[in-house]
Amino acid sequence: MFAEWLRTKGRKKGRRDPSEILVTDALNDYGTERAPKTKAPRVIGSAISALTSYWEGLSLADVTPHTCAEYVEKRRRSANTARRELAVLAAAVNWAYENTRLTHTVPVAPAKTPPKDRWLTKKEAAALLRASRAGLARSYLPYFILLSLYTGRRKEQILSLRWPQVDLEHGLIDFRRQGEAETKKRRGRVRVPDKLLAHLKRLRRYGTDLGYVVNDNGRHIGDIKKGFAAACERGGLVSVTPHTMKHTSITWAMQAGVKTFDAADYFATSEKILIEV
Repeated sequence: MFAEWLRTKGRKKGRRDPSEILVTDALNDYGTERAPKTKAPRVIGSAISALTSYWEGLSLADVTPHTCAEYVEKRRRSANTARRELAVLAAAVNWAYENTRLTHTVPVAPAKTPPKDRWLTKKEAAALLRASRAGLARSYLPYFILLSLYTGRRKEQILSLRWPQVDLEHGLIDFRRQGEAETKKRRGRVRVPDKLLAHLKRLRRYGTDLGYVVNDNGRHIGDIKKGFAAACERGGLVSVTPHTMKHTSITWAMQAGVKTFDAADYFATSEKILIEV
C-alpha cells in the first residue's frame, strides 16, 4: 500500500494532457493493473522493461512516429520484436484513456515489416518432405510439414495439437485447446482433406489417447527450428521457415481459385490479411 501511495503521490486526478503523463507512469499503471489479468503477463512485463530504458523521462506527448522509429533503431533487435513491444505501449496508452486518466490518445506507430512473400512450389514442397525423412531427420518432421501444408495453421498450433482435438471419424480438427475461447489469432476448426486424413489415421496407431499428434517419442516438442532448418538445407531450400508452410498453403488455395471469403474461413485468417499478403 505504501509503495502504491509513493507511486501515485503528487498525480492529478481525472483526465490529463499527454504532456502531463510520463510514458513510464502509463506503462507502470498498465503493467500493475491490466497485465496480471491477461494471458501473457510475463511477456508484457518484459516489453515494459525494454520500453522503459528508452522512454525514461519522456511524456506521452513525446510519442510520435519519429520517436517510435528511433526506438526500433536503438532497440537493436528484430523489427518484429520492437513492433510487439510498441504494441504494449499502445495498449498502455489506450488503458490510460479508457480509465479516464488521459484527455486523448496518442498514435503509437509500431514499425511494420513488409509481409514475407516466400512460399513453396509443389516441387520444393516435395523436396522438403523427402529431406525431412532423410539422414538424421526427426520422424515427426514429415507430419508437421503435412499438417502445416494441408491446414495452413501456425507452428505453435500444430505442435500443441492433441489427439482428443482430432475427430478421425468425421474428418475434423479443432485447433482450440479444451475450454479455450476464440482469440484474435483464431484457431477454429478445420475439415481434414482426404490425403491428410490417411496420414493421420496411420499416425494415430502410434499415439496415445491424450498425447500430442506431432511428438518426439511421446514427448511434447517445444520447437522444431533446428530440425526444420537442417531439412531445408538438405533439400536445397533457402529463406524457408516453418511459417512459410502457412504462406504456401494459402497461396496454393488462392492459385486454385478458392475465393478469399472461403479461404479466410478455412485458414482462420481475416480476408483483409489474405488480400494484403
